[in-house]
Amino acid sequence: MANLSSVSEFLLLDFSETRELQILYFLVFLVLYLATLTGNLLIISAVAFDHHLHTPMYFFLMNLAIIDLSSVSVIIPKSLANSLMNTRHISYSGCFAQVLLFVFFVTSDFFLLTVMAYDRYVAICNPLQYQIVMNWRACIEMVAVVWISSLLYGGLHTSSTFATPFCSNIVNQFFCDIPHLLKLICSELNLVEAGVIVLGAALGFGGFVFVIVTYVHIFIAVLRIPSVQGRKKFFSTCLPHLIVFSTLLVTGCFAYLRPASDARSDVDLVLTMIFSMAPPLLNPVIYSMRNKQIKQSLSKLLGSRVTSKNTFFSFLL
Repeated sequence: MANLSSVSEFLLLDFSETRELQILYFLVFLVLYLATLTGNLLIISAVAFDHHLHTPMYFFLMNLAIIDLSSVSVIIPKSLANSLMNTRHISYSGCFAQVLLFVFFVTSDFFLLTVMAYDRYVAICNPLQYQIVMNWRACIEMVAVVWISSLLYGGLHTSSTFATPFCSNIVNQFFCDIPHLLKLICSELNLVEAGVIVLGAALGFGGFVFVIVTYVHIFIAVLRIPSVQGRKKFFSTCLPHLIVFSTLLVTGCFAYLRPASDARSDVDLVLTMIFSMAPPLLNPVIYSMRNKQIKQSLSKLLGSRVTSKNTFFSFLL
């Protein structure tokens, strides 16, 4: 392959060469994107405008919604524009920014869910110390660390990826995805990027172990709670978080633990779509289905009367 390190643009994966199918993909992506925006904006609005939700748990949940909304907004609008205008182009700087922001938000998502596990651990295992440990200063510092560390990791990951000359500009994915970009570099081995990947794997494994250990302690504490009301608190606050964390982890493993294909792969495309779009779309649904306070706040926000048995979709009718 010729050395294309000085290219000014990349060519993203086109979903289909048939114009009718391109329009269909555009409409499907648009509906999913608008649903994701609506769900996360409702969560943000509910927490922001209801003073009953001004607690550490909902503060973290609002940040999670902001991250989810931002992560899909980094990749989906460009894909929508390409499908609508029947093009595949993305500029070099646009690709760089897309990689940086997507890695930043996905990393923030994982780190924040890890912090939320600690919040639930303190609330259930050490309730008398909760106000002291999870004070507002501590919460703000935790979120600041999440955002700053994720930005640093995203910058390191992105700069190491783009530091090596590319021998092709054809990306076999619908956005600039690092595994597929690494397939385009001229060097067979990028030691810096390999080190960053190892660092990311170590951080991911450490976060996974931390959450598992945390929930083992939480389960033990819940089994000791004699009251039904106490166990309901666990199911309304911890179960949604555990489902959200599992969704992100499982979809991410399926999408990235298998090697990226050198050619177009429908399996790669589907797995990446699920990883990038499913968690941001499902998170508001999962939290609102199990959380009575969120449902009540959304009911007030939208001016409709709902019961505790209503699901999130009831608010959209």
